[in-house]
Amino acid sequence: MKAAILYGPSDVKLEEVDVPEISSGEVLVRIEAALTCGTDAKVYLRGGHPRMIKPPAVFGHEFAGVVEEAGEDVDGFRKGARVVAANSAPCNKCFYCKRNQKALCEDLLFINGAYAQYIKIPSRIVQQNLLIVPESVSFKEAALVEPLACVLHGVEESGISPGDVVAVNGAGPIGLLFVQVAKLKGAYVISCDLEEERLKMAKEAGADATVNPCEVADQVTAVRELNGGRGVDLAIEAVGNPVVWEKSVSMVRKGGMVTLFGGCAPGTKVALDTELIHYSELTLKGVFHHTPYYVEQALRLLQQKKLNTSCLITGELPLARLSEALEMIVNHQGVKTAIIP
Repeated sequence: MKAAILYGPSDVKLEEVDVPEISSGEVLVRIEAALTCGTDAKVYLRGGHPRMIKPPAVFGHEFAGVVEEAGEDVDGFRKGARVVAANSAPCNKCFYCKRNQKALCEDLLFINGAYAQYIKIPSRIVQQNLLIVPESVSFKEAALVEPLACVLHGVEESGISPGDVVAVNGAGPIGLLFVQVAKLKGAYVISCDLEEERLKMAKEAGADATVNPCEVADQVTAVRELNGGRGVDLAIEAVGNPVVWEKSVSMVRKGGMVTLFGGCAPGTKVALDTELIHYSELTLKGVFHHTPYYVEQALRLLQQKKLNTSCLITGELPLARLSEALEMIVNHQGVKTAIIP
């Protein structure tokens, strides 16, 4: 099969490799669409990932396709079935899984390899996070399940109520999903980003107001003034930048919450105003990844056609042009590109 192999920083080569062989409980999926994402762009630039990818390796983790082969002891997935898989599955045995904190599983099993013609789905993921895709959902839409599941986790942990004023910092793929899901919760949503084109997409996604830090004297003040000067009820950081983490903390009202969703580089430190956090009784909440519950909820939401997916998937390219698609993310061009093997 054809597969994109990551060898190091910004070094990807399209090669012929063996189709993965499956064992009992596993499923081989022929990929119909794989989506680019910010994490993949970071992996591409850095030449790997400390937890998931050590080059040389096939990478990519947002995908949907068709079952090519099902191993023994696999129920419910026959050859030809339309499916989507999340990129991980918890062990259900460790301390955190038993406390229903499955995103923190001590043995979280990850898979990568979506930038290829076929991918092997391990038994644990088959059992928990491989789902049948309804005919009403396209393969490109279905591939949004993984990032949407992460966002649903973030929104649930944030406790958004109807009428809340929510600032979403970052209008990339995750930020645009946060805008849409927060709107479904009944919030008034402010989208912040440095790129005007991204802010236009945020408006298309349903944002009630936008703020470009380059066009205001002070971003924090501009956001706070959109809620009478007191600050927003919730600020979501969807960038993974320490400066934006700090600004998010300063945007919220007394008693407000900050959801820190964007992952910064390992070893990153931020400066926090202890007086502000203490006397304003702020809640700072880190949110990571997804769980099987949110994966199922994500597919259901896509099936219900409650999201604008056209503002999220803004291009389509063949596998041979993957490097070009990843460079587009790095250069803030478009949002997500569907890679068609």
